[in-house]
Amino acid sequence: MAVASLQCYPLLNSPPVSFARSLSARTPVRTRTGQATRSRLRRCYCSQSTETRSPDNSPPQLERLFSNVNQATMKHEPGSVTGSILLVAGTTVGAGILAIPAVTQEAGFLASAVTCIFCWMYMVVTGLLVAEVNVNTMCELGSGGVSLVSMAKRTLGTFGVRTACFSYLFIHYALLVAYVARSSDIITNSLGIPLWESATLFSLAFGGLCYFGSQRVIGAVNGFLVFSIIASFTTLVVVASGNIQWSSLLETNFAAAPQSIPIIALSFVYQNVVPVLCTNLEGDLSKVRKAIVLGTAIPLALFLIWDAVILGTIPGVAGSETITDPLQQLRSSNGIVGPIVEAFSFLAIGTSYIGFVLGLSDFIADLLKLPSGQNKPLTYLVTLLPPLVLSLLDPEIFFKALDFAGTYGVLVLFGVFPAAMSWSERYSDELEAPTSPIVPGGKVTLSFVMGGALLVIVSEIFKDILHLQGLH
Repeated sequence: MAVASLQCYPLLNSPPVSFARSLSARTPVRTRTGQATRSRLRRCYCSQSTETRSPDNSPPQLERLFSNVNQATMKHEPGSVTGSILLVAGTTVGAGILAIPAVTQEAGFLASAVTCIFCWMYMVVTGLLVAEVNVNTMCELGSGGVSLVSMAKRTLGTFGVRTACFSYLFIHYALLVAYVARSSDIITNSLGIPLWESATLFSLAFGGLCYFGSQRVIGAVNGFLVFSIIASFTTLVVVASGNIQWSSLLETNFAAAPQSIPIIALSFVYQNVVPVLCTNLEGDLSKVRKAIVLGTAIPLALFLIWDAVILGTIPGVAGSETITDPLQQLRSSNGIVGPIVEAFSFLAIGTSYIGFVLGLSDFIADLLKLPSGQNKPLTYLVTLLPPLVLSLLDPEIFFKALDFAGTYGVLVLFGVFPAAMSWSERYSDELEAPTSPIVPGGKVTLSFVMGGALLVIVSEIFKDILHLQGLH
């Protein structure tokens, strides 16, 4: 892989910027009509120096949307793929992993494993669709920091913006409330301080990191937390695996598997940080794709191992109508498990909290039309204060928030919406798609993504209606 000095010439008549970077193949810009309407795209074109021209003496063209430049040092700071993978993994591994055994025990391990892998593939596809639309919107607007508001406005119009805003805010505030409530409970049990002090301490510590920390500092802290999660998770698995009955892992009840989809889908939420990835990685879709696939593969492995360890200790639950809390049962049978679970829970919540705060603060900044790339006190105040207050008003809100966010928020915003935006962008005559689609399958794939999410949502609504009728 040759390294050459590149000259970058933005289309906005700015002076060229020179820096060294490794050369990689890029997909050429294309539009649906085949005509290159480059005048609308505020891109930075990088051409290779004459010393490293290709054999046919035609200089290959390298493209990226922009360069991340530190405004203080004026140095180019390209995003780290490793840091992006850890950001996705850390955001995905949240408190939802603790609820997976409880919602999958009736289906058994084999059926729940198939469901988990299916949900992972589905959420990878929706994340790639978000990245595709995000980068195309960045092309048109000529800047990074593009949130779902701009994406929805460009592809779905006013109605899409309003629905996206409501769904996005609902999911993020619901989950941030859940994270603050659960973390404050852990801190209070460990330090013996009041809940309001625990919640405030957690919000100030992790919120302050997101506000004051640079991209490199946040990446380093998040990487440390992810590796700590893996270490505590490994310890938990070793301690709990001593009671595994391998025959229990073969018990299967596929009929009960669909009811676990909302919680499993919620456990794979990371799409809120995809716009952050696209900005950090300078619109390089190949790097974004790698970060998404590998970043979600780590949580998938953790989910499957965790589910196997917990369900393997409870024989005869597949198809049984008697449902117990498997985690509580494990705690009662082994006193060492409790502290390890608390440590793992706190670390998992911390990494998810960082990702959700970054995603929500960027969203609010875009919603309020604030300059991108600059942290504003108002943005973080609106992001951090409501979850703190709501978690203190109802300390038992953790599981309620997870249930509602998973069923009606995640499947709308990160199931229906990415496919709908991509459909509008690919097949509308009024929009351009400067980048090639990174999700194959065309209309069949997009229809499957939208239809699958709508089917689960409708079935959950029907089930809730029957439940309410039963109460009356």
